[in-house]
Amino acid sequence: MTSPQEPTPAPDAPRNDSNGPKLPPQLPDPDIEPRSRWLPSLVWVIPLIAALIGIALVIKSVTARGPTITISFVSAEGLEPGKTKVKYKDVDVGAVKTITLSKDLSHVLVQVQLTKEGEDFAVKDSRFWVVRPRVGASGVSGLTTLLSGAYIGADAGHSPDTEKNFVGLETPPPITGDQKGHQFILHGDSLGSIDIGSPIFYRRVQVGQVVGFSLDKDGTGVTMQVFVSAPFDQYVGTNSRWWHASGVDLRLDSSGFKLNTQSLATVIVGGLSFQSPPGQGVGAQAPNNMTFRLGSDEADAMREPDGVPLRVVMNFNQSLRGLSIGAPVDFRGIVLGQVTNIGIDYDPKTRSFTMPVTMNLYPDRLGRRFRETAPAPGSLAGQTMLQQLVKHGLRGQLRTGNLITSQLYVAVDIFPKAPPATVDVASDPLELPTIPNTLDELQLQVADIAKKLDAVPFDQIGNNLNSALKNADQLFTRLDKEVVPQARDTLAAAKQTFGSAEATLQQDSPLQSDVHQALQELTRTLQSLNALSDYLERHPESLLRGKSGDKP
Repeated sequence: MTSPQEPTPAPDAPRNDSNGPKLPPQLPDPDIEPRSRWLPSLVWVIPLIAALIGIALVIKSVTARGPTITISFVSAEGLEPGKTKVKYKDVDVGAVKTITLSKDLSHVLVQVQLTKEGEDFAVKDSRFWVVRPRVGASGVSGLTTLLSGAYIGADAGHSPDTEKNFVGLETPPPITGDQKGHQFILHGDSLGSIDIGSPIFYRRVQVGQVVGFSLDKDGTGVTMQVFVSAPFDQYVGTNSRWWHASGVDLRLDSSGFKLNTQSLATVIVGGLSFQSPPGQGVGAQAPNNMTFRLGSDEADAMREPDGVPLRVVMNFNQSLRGLSIGAPVDFRGIVLGQVTNIGIDYDPKTRSFTMPVTMNLYPDRLGRRFRETAPAPGSLAGQTMLQQLVKHGLRGQLRTGNLITSQLYVAVDIFPKAPPATVDVASDPLELPTIPNTLDELQLQVADIAKKLDAVPFDQIGNNLNSALKNADQLFTRLDKEVVPQARDTLAAAKQTFGSAEATLQQDSPLQSDVHQALQELTRTLQSLNALSDYLERHPESLLRGKSGDKP
């Protein structure tokens, strides 16, 4: 049991301690009450709310964040981590997180954090590029980045397969995935002045542009990818013809000068054009990625299909100055082909040079009836036909196509009076005989005349003429000294004689009166003789009997 509590002394009462000095009075013990339930202080509410807001923001950030992708670029010019945005149609779909160099230091790796709305861009066929101010064939683009800075442009793909790593484009794509239209493939011999973004025209209206080009694997031509926007793609038919419309087409023919160009843009950046052949409609619409042949000009594109070319060589014995590769091979105004090679060959037997000209001929250009009736080249019937044509005068001839530029072309025609010739139908390429043109023949005739004139001894003739002129001069001098004085005396005597004759022949001169009288007498005599002849004509017997009335 506990002892009863002792009375608590007063707080101010002094402590009595018998064993020691008197101590000061002791403080009273505190009253201890049971601890009540703890309640939070209001000061902790604010951090708690901030923490909840932070957690909500983190959750929202995580849920609103899309996938992270890596884009490879050649250079990181204009890109900054944390600032550069990824935009599609000028809407942010991501931002650049980090920029690092590749291990081989050949390119940069840009890590991009896409937004939740931009997760559709993480597919295989999506494209990314850096938007900067650019000047190209299609115009000036990216001027807004002069103030806002560069950003990464995006083009959404449609592939179902996701992708995390992309290779960025160095130039913006000319056609994005949301543009409507059709894409086509063109095959040509040369790129010309075409570049990505070059315009495409239909009846001089711009309807599309070039989106890409590449060199063929065999190196014989180029392949172009073109895009025609809707609704103009409906005019691209299966029978459409495509050609280069670049630059200026200046021609000089019998009608005068002709200048043809699509627009001023084609003069600067080039362009392509397409249209259906004359007299034909558009036809069925061409499907996507259909392949077409690209002509060098409109005339080449509108020409009927040539078929298989026939390789022919012609050996000329004259200068080929003015003949170039690509020169036309003409048959009475119809272009049968073009020159593909010009060479020179030495014949050790004759010790002379020949000039072989190789060309491609297209017999199908001779018309529909010829294509339908002529035998196939290389067949026995075709070889026989060729031999008959050569027998009847089929020859090749160089002619001047332009007197101003002295350009030459090869003419193929029938010359009935040509010297006999044969053809080896088994040779490859086929060799056709040739004939000099009239100008060359004229030059040979002029050269022959020049040789004959050169044989004339002009020096000797000149010396003889000079000697003859000297003798003539001496003769004239002698005449002046010797003959002229005597001739002067003779002329004086003749003048005197003529004076006397003039005096004798005057009307009042005696001679004139005597002559007049004599003429009168002669007239009367002639009258008498005339009467006598009349009488004898009437009385011829009077010559025997005498005049009647006369007595015997």
